[in-house]
Amino acid sequence: MPAQTTSLPTAATPEAGPAPRTIRNFIGGVPVDGVAGFDKFDPVDGSRIALVHEAGAEQVDRAVAAARAALDGPWGRISVAERARILRRVADVIDRRAEELVAAEVGDTGKPETLARELDVARAAANFRSFADTVSAAGLDSYLTELPDGRSALNYAVRKPLGVVAVIVPWNLPLLLLTWKLAPALATGNAVVVKPSEETPSSATLLAEILVEAGVPAGVVNVVHGFGAGSAGEALTRHPGIDGVTFTGESSTGSAIMRAVAPRVRPVSFELGGKNAAVVFADADLDHAIAGLARSTYLNTGQVCLCTERIYVERSVFDEVAAGLAEQSRRLRLGRPEDPATTTGPLISQAHREKVRSYFELALEEGATVLAGGGVPSLGAELDGGAWIEPTLWTGLDNSHRTVREEIFGPAAALIPFDTEEQAIALANDTDYGLAAVTWTSDLARGHRVAQRMRVGMSWVNTWYLRDLRSPFGGVGLSGIGREGGHHSLEFYTEPTNVCVQL
Repeated sequence: MPAQTTSLPTAATPEAGPAPRTIRNFIGGVPVDGVAGFDKFDPVDGSRIALVHEAGAEQVDRAVAAARAALDGPWGRISVAERARILRRVADVIDRRAEELVAAEVGDTGKPETLARELDVARAAANFRSFADTVSAAGLDSYLTELPDGRSALNYAVRKPLGVVAVIVPWNLPLLLLTWKLAPALATGNAVVVKPSEETPSSATLLAEILVEAGVPAGVVNVVHGFGAGSAGEALTRHPGIDGVTFTGESSTGSAIMRAVAPRVRPVSFELGGKNAAVVFADADLDHAIAGLARSTYLNTGQVCLCTERIYVERSVFDEVAAGLAEQSRRLRLGRPEDPATTTGPLISQAHREKVRSYFELALEEGATVLAGGGVPSLGAELDGGAWIEPTLWTGLDNSHRTVREEIFGPAAALIPFDTEEQAIALANDTDYGLAAVTWTSDLARGHRVAQRMRVGMSWVNTWYLRDLRSPFGGVGLSGIGREGGHHSLEFYTEPTNVCVQL
């Protein structure tokens, strides 16, 4: 058992104070106790806010069995049109219960309420509506085959659900990324077992209840809580009843999942880490670029897989961009999530803050100059127990340094000068990752040229995080396997069967 695990109490005692909120597994449409419990702490102030039931092998078995039973039952026989109608009802219930979901996301992550409302919850509803539209319009190839004897044959393909799918999601955008996977999985008729991050158990559990309210049959979506190795995550990925695994998170965890499913040759879809680059040319609208860089570096306290951690700036405007971005970072307001003036929340946990701080120390050892931040802020007694960190910028580093090569996943970036377009492209592509890149330029031809040469899954020009949910989403190298979004998601969650009829 992980070190955080404790035995489950039978009742609160006056000596222990009031019992924390309890979060249970959700299996077959009902809450289910776990084998042990672990504490969930508020990243804003460090207080203990929930006791989460950890699933053991028995609960994982029950969840997989419930999913299989649902798949073999009426859920496996309903039409595409009915599934699309259910997905749209899910979106409607999300809209109606939006503030409950905001509270769940904020409680788990500490992010500003405005961000949770306008990004996470809004996208959750949009994901269900988008995939309802996608599956309703989807088709497959058909061919009329001419045979040598003058006869013909009709070949056409039909989609079948992949089966029981393990959906494993991270803590940074827990609701958004869960619905990004869950919506296409349900649209194509699968049943799922969800393992949310141990850091963010609340919204997944609430969403499971919302799905039942919207008409998704019991057992189609199950939620098991716990950790990775030696806990629910490992039990789920190794389970013989799982037909595929979709995962968003760290690259090292993706490697562990691949090893777990390799003996059974199960398909995987991975969106993993990133060490994303931005390239700023001297001809760019610098005010627009600086504002865009501030957003791409600091959104969600830098805890977005698409965030920028490497900024390459043409030498003639390097000082101007560095000064402007440093000023933007100093304007950020750290504070309580319910305060409308708050722009930046804490990191997810004390443990993650220690990781980010270790890179702050490493940057100094590697010779970095700190332009902004670089430490832990003092926010007063009420908040100093939280996982706060200062938005940080460095100069004086290059691609040979670990700080520039390894994913930090916090509000920090290094600014590095370049002299030519070819050099900028080479520097941006000099990484083991390949998730996203941004090019800032007023030269339209250059924007197209550079964007297409980036070795990434997503390449923006003069914008960042602008998404069409039909477009492919994913990375190359250590950043992942496969693509999500639109019909790309349908391809992972279905198995096509070709039917050939001789005429």
